[in-house]
Amino acid sequence: MANADNTKSQMRKGMLEYCILLLLRHQSMYANDIISRLKEADMIVVEGTLYPLLNRLKRDRWLKYEWQESRQGPPRKYYSLTDEGEQALEQLDASWNELANTVSILQNSYRTLTEK
Repeated sequence: MANADNTKSQMRKGMLEYCILLLLRHQSMYANDIISRLKEADMIVVEGTLYPLLNRLKRDRWLKYEWQESRQGPPRKYYSLTDEGEQALEQLDASWNELANTVSILQNSYRTLTEK
């Protein structure tokens, strides 16, 4: 079971970058909003994981940020996609669709074999 848990954890980590880009596709978001939306989708992420990833995506020029005033304290950093981030997301969309298709084919081929 520990190996399955480790594999599940690695799969989630691999998908996190893609999920963040998906969230930012249509609107800029504050880091806590990103965490909340990921939790709503059953992908649990903590700040210690999210902030380094956001910083790396900014260094890679996939994200940018702007400071916005907050009614509840200091200004907040809102993240959004750059043009390069949009292009990367399109490529990740295509990769995800290919991967999901492959997994679906393999799942269905196994079911077909066991039904015979």
